Amino acid sequence: MMKRAGIRSGNGVTAMLLLPTTLWFLLLLVMPLVVILVFSFGERAPAGGYQAAFTFEQYLNLPARLKAFTNTLTLAPLGTLICVLMAYPLAYYLAVRAGERVKVMLLVLVIVPFWTSFLIRTYAWIYILGGRGIPQLLELVGIEDVRLINTPTAVLIGIVYGYLPLMIFPIYVSLEKLDKRLLEASGDLGASPWRTFLQVTLPLSAPGLVTGSLLVFILLMGEYLIPALLGGGKVFFVGNALVDLFLQSRNWPYGSAVAIGLVAIMMVAIAIYLAMVGRQQARDDVSLV
Repeated sequence: MMKRAGIRSGNGVTAMLLLPTTLWFLLLLVMPLVVILVFSFGERAPAGGYQAAFTFEQYLNLPARLKAFTNTLTLAPLGTLICVLMAYPLAYYLAVRAGERVKVMLLVLVIVPFWTSFLIRTYAWIYILGGRGIPQLLELVGIEDVRLINTPTAVLIGIVYGYLPLMIFPIYVSLEKLDKRLLEASGDLGASPWRTFLQVTLPLSAPGLVTGSLLVFILLMGEYLIPALLGGGKVFFVGNALVDLFLQSRNWPYGSAVAIGLVAIMMVAIAIYLAMVGRQQARDDVSLV
């Protein structure tokens, strides 16, 4: 009886400690989503905004914004993949190979861009990718008529530049915790460096890889600034479509339906990704056994 009373008391204390966080979560995350969901079934008021109704018309009109969804679902995963391919070697070098002084210097260089406004850094790329930047340098070596700004390539470059640090740090932290003796043991048992990486390093760093990928992918799905500046109005993301619908067209119900559609696509994509990672992790565990 006393043991049960102790368990109940502990559960009560835990519930009290979690209550403020739960209320904050419901207020800041769940409630806005509920409001957007309700708006998505309404109609645009004559003067703009929301008018109460119950209709699926807004969802039936989603194909009108197909280009924005296509750009987002193409460039966001591609940008995430490029960030992984660029971040992993650097994170591996920092965590496993670099000396202490070099590691500190490189970590500072990775952090330095955050000392400046993201807006200013993106504006700098307008000049770099514009006619007086890289295209002009290419003309000096005989490569002419190269256009970078206001193209999907410019948006992709901006994405990789802006989000690469967010991919580096989770992978670095995961690799930093790696027991170096496992790598030595793998080598002593006759495994090649490449085999050691595939069967030891990569599986053990998977949590950081998954965290970094999800962090970058989720943020990219709602990206607005980079397509607006480097895409020049020609490369629209869903974030740009939402700004147009809510602030300019003032079609809140349609904008809400687009937002709900984006959230649904994102949840499905993340669920598929986590399922694939889970299966691969299970195979790696079996192979290790």
